[in-house]
Amino acid sequence: MKDHDKETREVKKAMKSNNIEIARIHASNAIRKKNESINLLRLSSRIDAAASRIDTAAKMQRVTGSMGKVVGEIDRALQKNMNLDKVSQIMDTFESQSENLDLHAKYMEESMNSTTTMTTPQEEVDTLLQKVADEAGLEMSQELGGVHVPQEPLPEDDRLNERLANLRNAI
Repeated sequence: MKDHDKETREVKKAMKSNNIEIARIHASNAIRKKNESINLLRLSSRIDAAASRIDTAAKMQRVTGSMGKVVGEIDRALQKNMNLDKVSQIMDTFESQSENLDLHAKYMEESMNSTTTMTTPQEEVDTLLQKVADEAGLEMSQELGGVHVPQEPLPEDDRLNERLANLRNAI
């Protein structure tokens, strides 16, 4: 996001200099940098999700092995004198492992569902330009495609206008 902020500052600087084309280029760069940052974060999330899936698969394999052992132990316990305490203890372990498996599966599903795509339309550039203009106290001229910087008329402008009026009167 540092690059986005830098480009946004460049937009403001160009707009203050009344150079709308350069401001548009910097605004486009700012949006592109923002999207790059978001895409890298999205990629990081996808990698985390893949790592989580691998971890879940390994855990599921361990749980499956444990379930097989539990079934074997239940079978042995039932064959030997029907020790209900032992059967109850084995079933509690089995239920606990099943709940853990469900939680891991739910987490993996949620992380995979959280990925989205994003596009950058031209209107985002215009929105950013308007936002920067508002922050800098500048006025965007929609029809002219330029920026108007409100300022006091310069004394030199008054002299030039006076000379132009004299020339027009002379003709």
